[in-house]
Amino acid sequence: MHGHQLRLLAEEEHVGLWTDITVGGLYGAIKRLAAEDLIEEIRVERAGAYPQRQVWAVTDAGREAVGALRLRALREIVVKPDPFDLAITRVHPDHLDDLPTMIAARIGSLNAMLADWEAHAATIDRYLTEAEKLVMRHRADRLRAEIAWHEELSEALPGIALQQRARAEQT
Repeated sequence: MHGHQLRLLAEEEHVGLWTDITVGGLYGAIKRLAAEDLIEEIRVERAGAYPQRQVWAVTDAGREAVGALRLRALREIVVKPDPFDLAITRVHPDHLDDLPTMIAARIGSLNAMLADWEAHAATIDRYLTEAEKLVMRHRADRLRAEIAWHEELSEALPGIALQQRARAEQT
């Protein structure tokens, strides 16, 4: 396919609605894939008055790379460290009284993110496969878990503040 066909396919599959892949980033990705010999130009074509277009095919190395990425994505569990976790364990004593407001703001932001995500999921639901719907729900469930954790943290703040002040007095 040429880049425009790939773009149309991505739009038809509504890729930008349920992944972090942007249709606009497709042409840059094509250049990177070609530079890594994962795709190759197989011909150039021109249809009518349209500009000349390069037609690309996946190389054997590209098929191997995609297969390996798929398997790794299916096998690996990705839970990245959150810088917030380190920050909350080492709050400067001068900022301990600010924590309830900060945590409440984070909970509010997370609730807004969840509401936006659920509204988005409802809007695009008719375009999604069952697997894609589950992916959408997975993100919502992760946001709900994050909200619950922040609410638990909010309840624990008085004890955290006491420990942080005691630690500060020892140093």
